[in-house]
Amino acid sequence: MSVVVLTPVEVPGSSKSRLTVTDLYKPEFSVHDPEATWISDSEVVYRNRDGHVIKFNFALNETEVILSNSTFVAFKVAKYSLSADLKYALFAYDVKQMYRYSYTASYIVYNIYTREVWELNPPEVQNAVLQHAAWGRQGQQLIYIFENNIYYQSDVRSISLRITSSGMEGVIFNGLADWLYEEEILRSHLAHWWSPDGERLAFLTIDDTLVPNMALAQFTGSTYPRGLQYPYPMAGQTNPAVKLSVVNLFGATHTQELQPPDQFRHRDFYVTMVKWISNTHLAVRWLNRPQNTSLLTVCDATIGVCLQRHEETSETWLSRQRQEPFFSKDRSRFFLTLPVKQGGQGDFHHITMFTKKLRSDQDEVRHLTSGDWEVTKIAAYDEKNQIIYFLSTEDSAQQRHLYSVSTVGLFPRRCLTCGLKEECTFFDADVSPDAQQAILHCKGPGVPAVLLLSFEDVDSFFILENNLPLRSALETKRTIQTDIRMITNDNFELPLKLIYPPDFSESYLYGLLLIVGSSLGDQMVTEEFRLDWDSVLVETGQVIVARLDGRGSGFRGQRVLQQVHLRLGTVDAEDQIAALEYLVKLPFIDRTRVGVFGEDYGGFLMLMMLKSTERLIRCAATQAPVIDWSMYASAFSERYLGSPSTEENRYQRKIHDTLHLCELDARVSRDQQKFQVSKVLPNMKGLQGGTLFLAHGTADANVHFQHSAELIKHLIKIGANYTMQIYPDEGHFLSKRSRIQLTHSLLGYFRGCLLDASSLLDQQRDEE
Repeated sequence: MSVVVLTPVEVPGSSKSRLTVTDLYKPEFSVHDPEATWISDSEVVYRNRDGHVIKFNFALNETEVILSNSTFVAFKVAKYSLSADLKYALFAYDVKQMYRYSYTASYIVYNIYTREVWELNPPEVQNAVLQHAAWGRQGQQLIYIFENNIYYQSDVRSISLRITSSGMEGVIFNGLADWLYEEEILRSHLAHWWSPDGERLAFLTIDDTLVPNMALAQFTGSTYPRGLQYPYPMAGQTNPAVKLSVVNLFGATHTQELQPPDQFRHRDFYVTMVKWISNTHLAVRWLNRPQNTSLLTVCDATIGVCLQRHEETSETWLSRQRQEPFFSKDRSRFFLTLPVKQGGQGDFHHITMFTKKLRSDQDEVRHLTSGDWEVTKIAAYDEKNQIIYFLSTEDSAQQRHLYSVSTVGLFPRRCLTCGLKEECTFFDADVSPDAQQAILHCKGPGVPAVLLLSFEDVDSFFILENNLPLRSALETKRTIQTDIRMITNDNFELPLKLIYPPDFSESYLYGLLLIVGSSLGDQMVTEEFRLDWDSVLVETGQVIVARLDGRGSGFRGQRVLQQVHLRLGTVDAEDQIAALEYLVKLPFIDRTRVGVFGEDYGGFLMLMMLKSTERLIRCAATQAPVIDWSMYASAFSERYLGSPSTEENRYQRKIHDTLHLCELDARVSRDQQKFQVSKVLPNMKGLQGGTLFLAHGTADANVHFQHSAELIKHLIKIGANYTMQIYPDEGHFLSKRSRIQLTHSLLGYFRGCLLDASSLLDQQRDEE
């Protein structure tokens, strides 16, 4: 067992105060992200803590204020962007969030030099609410999306040209993602891509005509409740149809549809990645609906022909289908991360180089990295110097560092960020267009910072943002302690992170809260900075918080990740229970004061744990839990469990499947069993002598309130105690006011369960 102490012990007798809920929502306790972006090989634009938009020339060490914060205040700007020639700004106001990434807004165009302002509206429309607006790659190119159609302006004064006309609200989406593509496929609301020279625009048309609609009731604001419907394909139901097109924006407008690979035609498929690799060619990844076969093609935008460059298959599911390949200028060589077998440790993602052989359609394949660690991201390809820049877990699965590796010789590599800055071991990187420098996002374990690093001099860096107000605010608070240790379950070594109170002593007994991860394939145990409601709970001095990366978590190889294939809620729940069993044996844990919290997938796991444990858990809270994967999004559920055999698709299989009817019925039975094993109901039990805490927004478009309704119905049936916190007309991501209320509710619930009686009285007196 290894223990890594990440934060120091507080000096006894310190007068520092406890962290409170009020602190969490103060500006000085927030992390400021300057949203720095490259606008040239050596220039970045970012917004500083004072709200000014700054252009910084890294090569010349020169700074220029482009927009002052007073401009943002005057126009009530929520979001902004700058034209390519830096003469105009696009301001979004009255922003209304739709789903995780999408929003609607009104827009104004602002002349930075003359301060002239005008509204951005489609022809013959006033006060338009747009779904998106953005600058193009050259000059003052503009596109915007209104009523699911794409509009284009060659400059700010030109007449708008409507590129598409098929758009229909809630049915056909041009250049924008529907809910499924936004949440599960692209992880973005944008479904269009500019060519490097700005002469062409690739875009998806997503057709939800046959997709079943989900209804979200709006209970407040009118005498009769209203309803919002939107396309939401559940597991086994009809998926959206999709096509990829390219429109030529210079000269006569011409739209060319790119044809999918032959083996995907007349079948359900996803387009998971589009990237321009030259002014006329795109890399496109096509993924079949079961998500176990994908094809990477290079498409000629002028004629619409796509040629296959790589096929990837899996016996389980394919991960990282959104990753972008890096191509050489002549397209003869490209790089991807792919699972590569590392002896008995299983497969780990490593950089793979594909080079086209002379006079052959085949590629020579070479692996630039190897080992029982993961390359998490290829950041850049410097073709001139034959170097790949990448992020990986080579030092530790809980860390991310930026490395370089040569694409020739013995592929030597070096770490560019190891030891770069104190308390910075978890980085993300945005490399400049010429691949000579990078914007580094230090995410922890110390206070986050944003740095600029030149690859010519990796011993020094420029600080864009150091979050000094946050650092100063934290210095007035008591310091918690953290360690990461490994536990073993079923021959898997699993990282466990513990957060201790400031005055921790092994001679005292503490309550325990286990927080279960909300997303399959993510990591909970990292060296990232974290300040959340559970930090307040730890500050009470009576509770230890734990997080575990069990089977189904990411970035520790395919063997760990894909253990949950066809059996969600089994081995992943067993690992969380094993962590609790390990922890309650520690001499400083009070086994009578154990709680669990989970949301989304984590809420599902927590409820599955309650099916398997009688007296281990005293209190449990969940927000927006999934209880039945057949009622969840098709792309997610089918990725991990396959397709359920509903009566509809069973009938279709009988028509189209050449299997004998008995074999078909056997397959149907297996399909149903996979989903049945991963259902929370009907065998879930209540907490013995305890109360389950449940929170959910009634307008949740991701995990529908339907899940909580089914759960409550079951809890009533078995006579279980529960407390329900409903957020009327709130979505999956609660408003700030509701988040604050939920934070207080969760803390009150867990304090009542996890603190001993005398400490609870002391806490109440302190708050009074």
